[in-house]
Formats: sequence, structure tokens, C-alpha cells
Amino acid sequence: MPQENDLRRYPRVTSPKGTLLAWSTAGRRLVSRIDNFALGGIFISVANPLSPGSYIQLLFDAPEGEIRARAVVRRSSPNKGMAVRFVSMQPEDRARLGRWLNNLSANCVGVCASTRTSL
Repeated sequence: MPQENDLRRYPRVTSPKGTLLAWSTAGRRLVSRIDNFALGGIFISVANPLSPGSYIQLLFDAPEGEIRARAVVRRSSPNKGMAVRFVSMQPEDRARLGRWLNNLSANCVGVCASTRTSL
């Protein structure tokens, strides 16, 4: 659920505990935890985040199957992570992500949105 003063295009949802994603850039392949996500992007928990403007490939599992996307780093915070915005995603992947987010929002008890960073 979005905060009242939240100007985001898409509301964020805190990811289920232990949600991981694989990501790669410039020959590096890593696995990190998803902190929160929305239709517009993800906050990835990683100790050594990439610089803003860096492009990455993402792969993560949703209940209906895997989701692949290309994203750009918008903000990074050492020892915390990086906010990335999706720049391309196949329609079927976007649909899977949308259904997963709707399901998580519908089953949310209390505050679901994180206030750590914006996407």
C-alpha cells in the first residue's frame, strides 16, 4: 500500500521473506535478496551496489513462473542496496509480476510498503 505522500507511479510491496533474484552485468553474475518491488522496479539488497546508470539483467521466480527483465540502477547506497527501474520486460513477464503483486497486496496484513527508497 502506498504512503499518503507517495508520488510513485506504482505502489511498492515488501517482498516475501527470502525472495531472491539472479542478476548480471558486464560479465558479473550475482544472487541477491529483493527488499521490495513494484511494477516499475525493485530494491535489491546488496553490499556493493552498482553505480546509478548501470544496466542489469534480472531473473527471479514468481508463483506462476520466472520473470526476466532489463533494468537500470536509479539509486545506490553502499552496504544497503540499489533501486532499479525496469526498462524492458516481455508482456507475459509483466503480467506474471502484476498478478503476484496484486496477490501479495490482497493478502497483506498491516503495512506492506517499505519506506526505504523510491523506484
